[in-house]
Amino acid sequence: MNQTSQTAKQHTSLKPTPRELRWFAHIDRHGPQSSEFLYELTRDTHLCKDTALRRLQALREAGFLHLPRQQRKIARADFHPYVYDLTPQGFEYLSYYQSLERHIRPTGHWWHGYWVSCVTSAIEMYARNTYLQYLPAARILNIKNATLGIPLKKGKLIPDQLFAIKYPEGYRAFALEMDCGTEPVRSSAARKSLQRSVAQYREVLEKGLHRQHYGLNSNLMILWVFQSHAREGQFPELIGSMGEAFRNVVVDPDFPSKAALNSVARSLISF
Repeated sequence: MNQTSQTAKQHTSLKPTPRELRWFAHIDRHGPQSSEFLYELTRDTHLCKDTALRRLQALREAGFLHLPRQQRKIARADFHPYVYDLTPQGFEYLSYYQSLERHIRPTGHWWHGYWVSCVTSAIEMYARNTYLQYLPAARILNIKNATLGIPLKKGKLIPDQLFAIKYPEGYRAFALEMDCGTEPVRSSAARKSLQRSVAQYREVLEKGLHRQHYGLNSNLMILWVFQSHAREGQFPELIGSMGEAFRNVVVDPDFPSKAALNSVARSLISF
């Protein structure tokens, strides 16, 4: 048997370890993740980064993970960590050990969804490292078997992501919005804009629709993550007197690096 055949046979029989099941579950819960984030996730039990990178490659060659093609369509792509996602085989393998959460994944443009997954991933890891508990959207939606979208008087509001944090003082729920600069700040037309989104959240908060729809007893904080200081600078004027229910932050130029996301996570969920 030649070396290529031996390698293929080894990958075919590869069995993911408990550490790698943690990777699978994290990807399932948040969405695509960089190798940097996956290594950081399990650094509490496995310190060798080179071993982690080799195992990620082996899992890809064995058909459990794949590299979404969109990540290669950026400048200097080879200088960025690989971004991994689960394949159908990976989802199926994980389902033998736990219920899947992939129906809560961000939808729409791949980069927007990836940035959302980076933010929530960083928040979960930051929460764990500061002895807080992160509760994913699936846990919240299961309270009343609710959908992510909240019905409004006109249409519905669908957060980019939903989660909760358990603090020593109690729980707080969070709705996350990732601003990629593709929507106008204000628009008189019937299209999505920052102004319209803020108005929808205002309706939700004033009428307590998040409590009715999700069955929440805790308060809801709205998190807005911007990639532009110019757009973020116009945000306080839009939220007006509702400022206490909103938090906003601008990500660093090297987003979504681990260092940048740690800073974002700390700013967004500090009590």
